[in-house]
Amino acid sequence: MKINFPLLALAIGAFAIGTTEFSPMGFLPQIAENLNISIPTAGMLITAYALGVMIGAPIMTLWFGHFPRRKALIILMAIFTLGNLFAAIAPNYWGLMGARIFTSLNHGAFFGIGSIVAISVVPKDKQASAVAMMFMGLTIANIGGVPLATWIGQNIGWRMSFALIAILGVITMLSLWKALPEGELGQRPDVNAELKVLTRLPVVLALLTTVMSAGAMFTLYTYIAPSLHHITHATPTVITFMLVLIGIGFSIGNHLGGKFADLSVTKTLIGFLVVLMVMMLLFPILAKTTIGAGIALIIWGTAAFAVVPPLQMRVMSVAHEAPGLASSVNIGAFNLGNALGAAAGGAVLSMKMSYATVSITGAVLTALGLILVFIQMKMSKEPIQQLSQ
Repeated sequence: MKINFPLLALAIGAFAIGTTEFSPMGFLPQIAENLNISIPTAGMLITAYALGVMIGAPIMTLWFGHFPRRKALIILMAIFTLGNLFAAIAPNYWGLMGARIFTSLNHGAFFGIGSIVAISVVPKDKQASAVAMMFMGLTIANIGGVPLATWIGQNIGWRMSFALIAILGVITMLSLWKALPEGELGQRPDVNAELKVLTRLPVVLALLTTVMSAGAMFTLYTYIAPSLHHITHATPTVITFMLVLIGIGFSIGNHLGGKFADLSVTKTLIGFLVVLMVMMLLFPILAKTTIGAGIALIIWGTAAFAVVPPLQMRVMSVAHEAPGLASSVNIGAFNLGNALGAAAGGAVLSMKMSYATVSITGAVLTALGLILVFIQMKMSKEPIQQLSQ
C-alpha cells in the first residue's frame, strides 16, 4: 500500500492538536488542585479553548487565504507550539486560560485548510475517506497521545504534559515542510462573498447539526474522569485505560464514518447519532461495573467520531463556493459544541445533580442533532419534488 505523505503530515498535525485539546480532561483534578480552583472552574479552560477555536477559525482561515497552503499550515503549527509552551509556564489560572485561548487560534484553520489539501490529493470518490484519514490523527491521539499526556499530568505534573505537546508541534512543522509542495500564492479571498455563503439556511443547519453532535459527545467526555470515579469508582490507572478504549472507539468510528459517508452522508449521520443517543442513555447503568464501562465507552466513542467525516463533507458540499472557510467554521462549530457540552455538564453538576444526569443531558443534545438531520432531509427533497411536478 502506497503511503500518501501529504495526508500523513496532516494526520501528524491532527494528532498533536487532538492531544492538546483532549488531554486536559484527564488531568482536570490535578490542574484544579495545583491552581487552587474547583473542577467546574478548571472545566472552563476546556470551554475557553473551544470558544477560541470557534472565533479563530473564520478569522485565521480568511487571513491565511492567499498564503501558499504549506506556509499557512506551518505558521498555524508555530502558534500551536508557542501556546503549549506558554501553558507549561503559566503562573496562574488566568495565565493558563490565556495560553489555551492562544493555542486554540490555530485549530480551526489547520483543519479547514487541511481538509482542502486532503481532498485535493485523492480521487473524487475517496474524498470523505481522505478527510477521515486526516482526522485519524485526532483519533489516534486519543489512543496514544491523550492517555500518555494524562498519565504524565497525573503522575509528573500537568506542566510537563504541555511542554511535551509543544515538541509535537515542532515535529508537525518539519513533517509539513517535507511532505507538502511549496505551493503558489493564492488570490485574496472575497471575504463578503465567502461569509455570505455561510448565512444560507442549508449551511446554517449543517453547522448546527455539528454543534449538537459535538455538544452531546463533550457533555460526557469533558467530565469522563470524575464520572468514572463516581459511577464506576475507577482508580486513576483505570481511568487512563478507559481513555485508551475511547480512543480506540474514536479510531474505529472515524474509519467507518469515512467509508460509509463515501456511500451516503445522511444515512451515516442518522445511524450513528441513534447509536450515540442510546449509549448516552445506557452509560450510567453499564458504567456500574468496570467491564460495562469499557464496552459502553468503546461503542460510545465509535458512534461519537463516526459522525465527524460526514458532518465535514456535508458542510463542504452545501457551501461548495467557500469549502475552506466552511470547513474551518465547521471545526469551529464542533468546538462550540465542545463548549456547549462542557457548559451543560458543568451546569448539571453545579445544580448538585448526579454524574448520571450528565450523560442523559448528552443524549438530549444528540436527539436535537437527529431532528436537525431530518429537517435537512426534508429541505433537500422539496426542490426535487417541485422540479418533478
